[in-house]
Amino acid sequence: MADFQPGLAEQARLRLGASAAEQREANRHWQAMVRSPRSRGALARYRSVLGPPASESARTIGDLECTALQWPLHLWPDLRFEVLAGPGGAVWNEWLVRAPGARGPVLDRLTDLRPWSATVDEVARAFAPVRPMEGTAPTRWRLAFEREGRPCVAEFTYGLLQRVQVAGEELPGGA
Repeated sequence: MADFQPGLAEQARLRLGASAAEQREANRHWQAMVRSPRSRGALARYRSVLGPPASESARTIGDLECTALQWPLHLWPDLRFEVLAGPGGAVWNEWLVRAPGARGPVLDRLTDLRPWSATVDEVARAFAPVRPMEGTAPTRWRLAFEREGRPCVAEFTYGLLQRVQVAGEELPGGA
């Protein structure tokens, strides 16, 4: 997320009480696990790193059956890290979602779209109809929509809003 919002990432690191060296080491460790040829499956990796999920439930998406696992996050108490796993533990999706019972942001205007304020689902509902677009990496998503007759694209990392472009220009105010 620091690729899009380095200032917010730095503030988050400080809130967590981690040094820059600890942050680099955590990232190095994660990258080594993800790229290891002896790596366990993605679902086992999440359980190893995050511990047992706070919730695990069956979910149907269209005609597909999967398991939704969610972990709380110290940095964002109103969000959960969610993994959708198919049969055999294959990870289909991994992203941040609003915690059950937590109130999401009010998204009436484009200026309400602030970095790190909303999830993919929240933006999709507030600015429907949207068109999903391919992201620039496996953990990135984009949604295209129109507002006030102008084309808009919202970009997300791990399901959390990073920025919005309106008619090809980044929305003022950092979103």
